[in-house]
Formats: sequence, C-alpha cells, structure tokens
Amino acid sequence: MQKIRLVAVGGIKEKFYQDAISEYKKRLSRFCDFEIIEVAEKPNLPEEQKKIEESRLLFEKCKGKIILFDRTGTDTSSEQLAALLKAYQEEPIITFIIGGSNGVSTGLKANATKTIKFGSLTFPHQLFRVVALEQIYRAETINNNLPYHK
Repeated sequence: MQKIRLVAVGGIKEKFYQDAISEYKKRLSRFCDFEIIEVAEKPNLPEEQKKIEESRLLFEKCKGKIILFDRTGTDTSSEQLAALLKAYQEEPIITFIIGGSNGVSTGLKANATKTIKFGSLTFPHQLFRVVALEQIYRAETINNNLPYHK
C-alpha cells in the first residue's frame, strides 16, 4: 500500500478542524497509509529567516515525490490531482507540503516534484489542511471509481 504523507508547519488547535482531519485520515486509510507530520513554526525569527528555517524542517521530513501546495503553483482541479496521484501510483511514498504563513523558500520550491495551487483564494492555514486532505481523498475516490466526486 502506498504511503502518503502531509508535512505541514504548525499544529491544529481548534477541535472542529481536528475532527475534520481525523475523519479524512480515516477515509484515506482505505486507499493508502496516510500520515501527517508537523514541524515547528519559528515565530520569533525575521520573516525571511523564518521561511528558510521552516522550509529546512519541512524538507528534512520529505520522502519520495514531493507535491508542494503553494500560491505560485499551477492551478489544479480535482481531476488533475487525481491524475497526478495516478501517475505516481508506483511510487512508494508521496509527500505533500503545506508551508508556513510566509510560504516556503526558493530552495524548497526547487526541490518539489510538482507545485500546485487550489485557485487564487487565500485560506487560513488550519482550514487549508482540511481542504488539502479532502482533495487528496477526492482524488483517491476518482481514481477508484467511487461516487463521492460529482
């Protein structure tokens, strides 16, 4: 079974976000070995140093194909994300990355296999984690011909 990891800066504080994340993790367990890895936010550093340090911590946790969620990425539909996961189905590990509030370093962007975005909207960090999980789940249901995606 393929392993999919979501590596993100910071933790989730609100219970309703935690509950939504738990639900999607449970749903994803049907298709893959899914895990979330959190790295520490660096709030006391200057903005650019914060971005570099958080990116270093994120990259240390990456394995396999790296898909970065970033507002500078390619706008991606649910069907396109499903196609991307299908293209990587032989890979033992796929790592999705959600950077910190200041984004990620150019070095991390250069090391990503693919950089994608979900439109031009700005999401709160914690909500985006839920949205990302839902979209990964949706992609898996598309690839497995399940009726979830309409």
